[in-house]
Amino acid sequence: MSWFSQILENWISFPYLEEYLTSLVHPWWLLMLLILLYLPLIGVVLLLWASSFLLQIYKKMNNQQESDVIKFWEKPRKLIAHGYDIFGKIWYDYEVIGREHLPKGPGVIIYYHAVTSTDYCLLVAKILKEQQRQCFSVIDRAFCRIPGLKTFYDVMGMKDFNKDECVEILKKGHLLGISPGGGREANFSNDYNIMWGKRTGFARIALEAKVPIIPIFTQNCCEIFRNIGKTRLTRWLYEKTRFVYLPLYGGFPVKLRTYIGEPIPYDPNITAAELAEKTKTAIENLRDKYQKRPGSILRALSERFDKHYKTN
Repeated sequence: MSWFSQILENWISFPYLEEYLTSLVHPWWLLMLLILLYLPLIGVVLLLWASSFLLQIYKKMNNQQESDVIKFWEKPRKLIAHGYDIFGKIWYDYEVIGREHLPKGPGVIIYYHAVTSTDYCLLVAKILKEQQRQCFSVIDRAFCRIPGLKTFYDVMGMKDFNKDECVEILKKGHLLGISPGGGREANFSNDYNIMWGKRTGFARIALEAKVPIIPIFTQNCCEIFRNIGKTRLTRWLYEKTRFVYLPLYGGFPVKLRTYIGEPIPYDPNITAAELAEKTKTAIENLRDKYQKRPGSILRALSERFDKHYKTN
């Protein structure tokens, strides 16, 4: 290193080199780099902020009363769902296979969490639009910490619900969506590998509420966005803070098709661990049947225009 430094001193005037390096790592450049790396996430948050702001205006203009919250938000909720459904059809040629497997009563929808949960959001929108049913969703606590989004979350039934709240939602006859992998799976899963660890909370909820579990899987969901920065350091930071979301790129208009598996009925004689493992196997079976691995963005794009693929 001393030899290399000597060459730099001889060939380049050190003050000029120092000035160049200072300009290279200027704070504004670092800020711009961060914005570019997180641009898709920033765009999503801005869209949610705008939606929440408009909903807040709607609330003030119509003098919403706390006693009729569900009925009051029915129209804007349906409007948002209709917008998502149109977007899904145009951008992803989105389809749902196996609607008959959705119970008429309550149930827990369990899904694999890709880099984003775009596919699950499209399913929730389609259920609301076609069946007039609201599907509540358990979301990561990190997203609940983002200020200014509470109104949007409340309207769409999104929250970091605890166990008792989840059971209450199900006992009222609603659907409830949960991704056991959560942020860990979204950040660090590779090629559709399920990362649930020993999580069995969703199974305990289903057993206590005495409702079936509905496993789902969306073809090409990992090809919409890809992320970068999967290292031991970022994994360690995530485990310590649970507030790490890796930079991502994409938004590709790939073919999306959600497969709804056969419900796993309530069984009082099964343990939560056994039910969780049974659910995991059901989702892996859907994945192995309908998803080509390793995933390919180009193949997922071409499937939108492949007539033979559409026929099958």
